[in-house]
Amino acid sequence: MLEARHLDKSYETANGPLPVLSDVNLSLQRGDAVSIMGPSGSGKSTLLYILGALEAPTSGTLALDGENPYALDERRQARFRNRKIGFLFQDHCLLPQCSAIENVLAPALVDGSPDASTIELARRLLDQVGLSARLTHKPGELSGGEKQRAALARALIRQPVLLLCDEPTGNLDRKSARAVTDLLTELHKAQKTILVVVTHSAEVADRFGLRMEMQDQTLRNR
Repeated sequence: MLEARHLDKSYETANGPLPVLSDVNLSLQRGDAVSIMGPSGSGKSTLLYILGALEAPTSGTLALDGENPYALDERRQARFRNRKIGFLFQDHCLLPQCSAIENVLAPALVDGSPDASTIELARRLLDQVGLSARLTHKPGELSGGEKQRAALARALIRQPVLLLCDEPTGNLDRKSARAVTDLLTELHKAQKTILVVVTHSAEVADRFGLRMEMQDQTLRNR
């Protein structure tokens, strides 16, 4: 379960605190999926970083599976992120020197060399996203849609509780965007993750059961 309660976020500037989020509340169970829309600069990505234990809120509480990542030291927090949270960004962030399967396996390297079952899971995920014939191809040899599909497989390799997506189709043409969204919803249902998708696309947002919007620094139902 993901529980965010009364999240505030502000940044210090020369002219005083700059508020970005105010009293944001969100409660999601495994299997839930929510899309979040809003204009640029409304705080969508900031909220995603807070939910992903990448940036602490100024105030408020966050718990994933009953644990507050911001109560952990830096090392334990990094381990928490690696084991429980998957990320899919607009820029796929694949390692250019690594093959598709090596990129998918990268999050598992934290615990040492991946075992046979993890390697098999990587192969299975790449097959599910239609890249079984591209295992040894490097990012420079893949199309934009293929890169994003490889990044989706990587986000799921640790079988996370929470999958966070920041404009996952923003750099794709309409056909590729639909294909990636189809895969995202299909794999989310299969793994029963909690899925949070930030998007500017109403077409993408409408694919998810719960639709919300950032307005006046807080989160509201659409």
